[in-house]
Amino acid sequence: MVKTLEPMTTGSISKRMIAFALPLLLGNLFQQLYNTVDSLIVGNFLGSSALAAVSSSGSLISMLIGFLSGIASGAGVIVSRYFGANDEKDVCRAVHTMVAFGLVAGVLMGVVGVVGVVFSPQILVWMGTPDSVMPESVAYLQIYFFGSLGFVMYNIFVGILQAVGDSRHPLYYLMVSSVVNLVLDLLLIAGFHTGVGGAALATVVSQLISAALCFAQLLRTRASYRIRLSQIRFDFKMLRQIVQIGLPSGVQNSIISFANVIVQSHINAFGAMAMAGYGAYSKIEGFAFLPINSFTMAMTTFVGQNLGAGQKDRTRRGARFGILTTVLLAELIGVVVFLLAPQLVAAFDSNPEVIRFGVEKARTAALFYCLLAYSHSVASVLRGAGKAVVPMLIMMTFWCVVRVTFLSISIPMTHSIQMVYLVYPLTWSLSSIAFFFYYKKANWMDLTDAGGAKQAG
Repeated sequence: MVKTLEPMTTGSISKRMIAFALPLLLGNLFQQLYNTVDSLIVGNFLGSSALAAVSSSGSLISMLIGFLSGIASGAGVIVSRYFGANDEKDVCRAVHTMVAFGLVAGVLMGVVGVVGVVFSPQILVWMGTPDSVMPESVAYLQIYFFGSLGFVMYNIFVGILQAVGDSRHPLYYLMVSSVVNLVLDLLLIAGFHTGVGGAALATVVSQLISAALCFAQLLRTRASYRIRLSQIRFDFKMLRQIVQIGLPSGVQNSIISFANVIVQSHINAFGAMAMAGYGAYSKIEGFAFLPINSFTMAMTTFVGQNLGAGQKDRTRRGARFGILTTVLLAELIGVVVFLLAPQLVAAFDSNPEVIRFGVEKARTAALFYCLLAYSHSVASVLRGAGKAVVPMLIMMTFWCVVRVTFLSISIPMTHSIQMVYLVYPLTWSLSSIAFFFYYKKANWMDLTDAGGAKQAG
């Protein structure tokens, strides 16, 4: 008999949140290993130019898939709300609508992939990708495009599991797929000498495996969130709620990722060594923020379930605990990254010039991780409460408009890569101020405009 998950509406707040966040942390760790293993193997077996090619493609890939992953997160909020309210019928409707949406979105992404194969060289030219890394960047990008269905469905399935408080099974499946990714990387790159295309193919195959394992788990569970193939269809009332919460998150992800493409184009202008150093730091930051991301994901589920159950006081106390924990943890991690930056960057590429660029970025940004954590944690609380438009507006304003405007003015004037490094702490500070005032002044626990989901109690 499969053990039924209990909502996060009872018990110790700190214990329930930490118990949910720890498997998320390990799962995020293995997720991060996908791209990091690619970078380590590519950097050590194929050289700095190949590493620069992978780094150059990363921002564009994030922009293309960010929209759909945002929609999936909105769907998860709806599922968690009904699960917290013990509304099994609407949990079932939300889950099957979510899967139907994922299948349609996956097909559309496949069409985008075909178009992307044709136009990806021109897109990379617009980004200012140097000629020396262009062929490898194109190869990596085109193969990744074709694997978009696996990514879309994986996010849909994991969104369902996490919404009901199951962070263990996604962890197990990521462990399996990460091992597959490592083996394929070594086999294709070191064994068959396939270049960066082999790294992309290994990631695509691994994502498909993890998606298939999550799907199998959802098929065999006996709980209300079980997937039944015959019931996969759109419930348009439920779809409206999902889109109402998920669309702002998707737009936010895409716009911010687009801003990061602009940032990447400025990095590209400083050459392949700057691209490799910046890319190596990005991997380090990805690992550094795994504990923070895990807590913010736990906070969204916690808030969604407890507001669904009508427990506003418990929701408020959980949000306070989560925000304080993420901020303190982020600053501790930032100090470690600041101190160990040379050794950490060198693990990806031992070229002294690459290390210099990576260390400069780390020592400009790391001590401001607390601000980034604050913005992410408050945004996660608001999404859990169905207020996804507010994080979208704040982050689009400061992490996109202000960021791009600052670089467009400062880079031509200074011709310094330091301006690219400084724009992050600057925009993190501004977004944190905006989130602070909204969180303190607004009635963010009012569900009347939060996607139409019912509130118990």
